[in-house]
This record gives sequence, structure tokens and C-alpha cells, in this order.
Amino acid sequence: MTPKQILDSLSETLMRDERILSTQERTLLATLLQHARTATCENPETQEAVRAVIASAVGETVAQRAFAVLGGSIVERILEGSALPMNDPTDEPIPDIYGRKDPQAPGVKAPPKPSHKPSHKPPHAPARGPVAPMADPQAPGTPHPKPVPPDPQAPGAPHPKPVPPAPGPALPMGDPQAPGHAINTTVVSKANLAVAERPPVLPAQCVVLDEFLAAQEVEELMRFTLAHEADFNNSEVVSPTEVSGVVNYDHRRSRVLMDLAHHQDIMLERVQAVLPQVLRKLGMEEFSIAGVEAQVTASNDGDFFHFHCDNSSQQVASRHLTFVYFFHREPRQFEGGELRIHDARLEGGAYVSQGSYQTIVPQQNQIVFFPCELLHEITPVKCPSQRFSDSRFTLNGWLRQ
Repeated sequence: MTPKQILDSLSETLMRDERILSTQERTLLATLLQHARTATCENPETQEAVRAVIASAVGETVAQRAFAVLGGSIVERILEGSALPMNDPTDEPIPDIYGRKDPQAPGVKAPPKPSHKPSHKPPHAPARGPVAPMADPQAPGTPHPKPVPPDPQAPGAPHPKPVPPAPGPALPMGDPQAPGHAINTTVVSKANLAVAERPPVLPAQCVVLDEFLAAQEVEELMRFTLAHEADFNNSEVVSPTEVSGVVNYDHRRSRVLMDLAHHQDIMLERVQAVLPQVLRKLGMEEFSIAGVEAQVTASNDGDFFHFHCDNSSQQVASRHLTFVYFFHREPRQFEGGELRIHDARLEGGAYVSQGSYQTIVPQQNQIVFFPCELLHEITPVKCPSQRFSDSRFTLNGWLRQ
């Protein structure tokens, strides 16, 4: 068979699979192409340009779904015929959810080099790629790690009226300081490791992926979040010496939603697809996922989260990798809420900030990955309307090992 015959045969096979392209979607595409042909019949160049744009979008969506379906089928066969763990590392690069190859895939940022001076200017927003016009259905048969119950939350307490954060009593995890002041924060990290096993320096590093979800998935997540406003509770702080969390508005202020329904499964599926690639970028070894936590966080006017790490207590010591997915209404109605990941050094058995950090400005449909032991903060949010729908939203998650 010629290369063209092979491609035509593959295209025909993909079109017949409802998991790749449904009957309704095929009908919609045929209608769009027919309208485009009619509207541009007198201008062949315009007609070809429109056709090329549609073809590119369809190709990306079909490729994305085909990867998910193929991956689910392969996983099922491995589980049926082999006792090897799912994350058995290989030397072959694993493509991400959009079919791009690591290590220099567009939209993937390598870990930034640590800076020796405080960086107060946010980096330029990364270039955004095309957004697939249709949702990416969840691949059947793909197993998910059993979720771990999240940290306990305050029972339905009303969201406090925004007030400027005031210095409070010292917390067991350190005395946080207001952003912009001299940084002298101490956070005990990786409580389950001996001091001798902890590196003397923890440079700020992260991996950022753009256009992480399909456009329809972002819209559905936004609608779900706004529809469950009444289910959000005040955020808590877990200290190294406590078993349960407490609400402390001097250290953290925001609201969280713990029950994400099927959106947690969709996010986890995407995260698993890019995980080998992300770990290579971060210089981390692949690991078996023992559990997953996820929540949606809403940050409104005056909300913030002072310096902390995500595995500083025995209760959360098994957390290994953090991800933060940004989404919001457009146009964006808030400012601030930047994620700052600090360079840290080991001092007296605890990690302290070196005064320099990497800044990630919230961008729509963007996700950030970084090790849980890294010291980080969320700068205060400015939302003049104070409406819940105008908040800075994130889907936060932690992979446990």
C-alpha cells in the first residue's frame, strides 16, 4: 500500500469509531464545510484557508482522542497479561495529550534556572496554541488511583468580609510575613525524611503547560464551579504538629470545594498522560501514585496564602507532586493571585527562603507542576466587584506516593 492509502485507511477507521468522532460531530463538520464552501466559492484561496483551519482543529482533536483510546486499550492489555506496574519507566519519550514529543514540545516550559535576586516582574505569558473545538471524552478502561480523603474543612462557615491581612501569632509552621516585606520564613518540609536525606538547597522549579483542557471541558468546569458556590467552605491550615486543620485568616484566606464530581477524573486522566514528561523536566524519578487529592479553590478580593509547602506535616507528608490549574471567567475580573515559588536552603533542620523566587501569573487553562516540598505563596487577590463569579479559581491537586 502507498502512504496515501495507509493514511486514508486509518482515517476511515477513526471516523467509524464513535469514541473518536461521534455521528453528531461528523454531521456538524459536514455542515460547516458545506457552508464554508458556499460562502467562499468565488475565492478559492479563502476557501482553502478556511478548510485548512478546520482540518487542523479536527486533526488535533482526533489525535488527542485517539491517544486516549489507544492508551486505555494498551493499559487494559498490560493489566490482563502482565504484573508490571503501570509506571514502569522506559527510555522511549511519551507524547503528551496533544501528541507532541518531549523534550522540546511547544507549550512545555523547562524548569527555570534559580535566580539570585528577587524577581518582581512576572514573566511574559507563554504563547498559546490552538484549542480543540470539541471535548475530549474520557478514555474507557483507564484506571485511576483511589482518591485519598482531603484535609478536613470548616463546616460551611460564611466567607468573611475582605480585610487587609494583619500580623498574627506565630504558627507552628513558621511566622509568615506579608508579601513585599523581607522574607525570613521557616517551613519544615518532608517531615517523613531524615535530615541527612534532605538536600541543602531547594531551587525554585516548575513545569508549565498551556491549553491543558479542551475548550468545552473548561466551560463545563466553570459552570460546575459557579453552580456549587454554596458548597464552598473556608480554607484551613494544617500545621506540622496538628492532626486536623484550623482556619487562620492571618495565614490563609480563600474558599474550597472538595467534591469535584467527574471533573476530578478528567483532570487526573490529563495529569497521568503528561506525568512522565513532567517528571523528566523536573528531574524527578517516576513513582507509583498511592493516592490523589483535589479541590477547587476560589480566591476573591483580599484573599491570599502566605509562605508554605504542601507536605510539611505528618498528615500530608506523603504528598509528592503538586499541580495548580488556573481558570476564570473571561475577561478576567481580578488582579494579583500570583503563584511564587521560592528558592530555599536548609537551615537548622528547616527550609528557609533565600529571598528569590519564580513568579507564575494566572493564565486561563494553564497548569503548573512542582515538587510538594518547595516553599511557595499566593499573593493577595484584587477583585473590585467581590462577586464570586469573578474570583480567581484553581483546581489544586496533590499526588501521593
